[in-house]
Amino acid sequence: MVLVAVSLSVALALRTWVVQAFFIPSGSMEPTLMIGDRILVDKLSYDFHPVHTGDIIVFRAPRAEHCEPGVDIHDLVKRVIGLPGQFISSGPHGEVFINHHLLSQPWLTASARADPGIPIQPQTIPAGRYFVMGDNRGISCDSRYWGTVPRHDIIGRVVARIWPASRFKLFGW
Repeated sequence: MVLVAVSLSVALALRTWVVQAFFIPSGSMEPTLMIGDRILVDKLSYDFHPVHTGDIIVFRAPRAEHCEPGVDIHDLVKRVIGLPGQFISSGPHGEVFINHHLLSQPWLTASARADPGIPIQPQTIPAGRYFVMGDNRGISCDSRYWGTVPRHDIIGRVVARIWPASRFKLFGW
């Protein structure tokens, strides 16, 4: 009985402070993350290093997120595109510019480049906030719609796609 209690306590502590699994419910990050994928999120990573452009993060959904009326969304997964203090804008074909320099986005597919969705309103990203976008730009409800994400709402960095097993992948290693 003690072993069961200790095991449950350790599992709960790990989930609360270290690593948590999440389910992908939408296609906004396709093909990187597909509907039904399960991911592992490192909750401690940003305690030891800063958020980087290109990181895939899970964060608390902003109050202004109303892209799917009637759907109660608590957490979102997107890719970090802009960092605090950077000036972000987009070009006529969906290109992203950071401080007036073209952002290399090797994670984007040809179809994502062909359907970039709505443009980014030119802006300087406020201190302590991040501009995030889905990899499937044409259908992603992201910072272009509801603004930047505050640091304190970031749950952690996606480190692995663990399900389905045939699509297992480590991110950022």
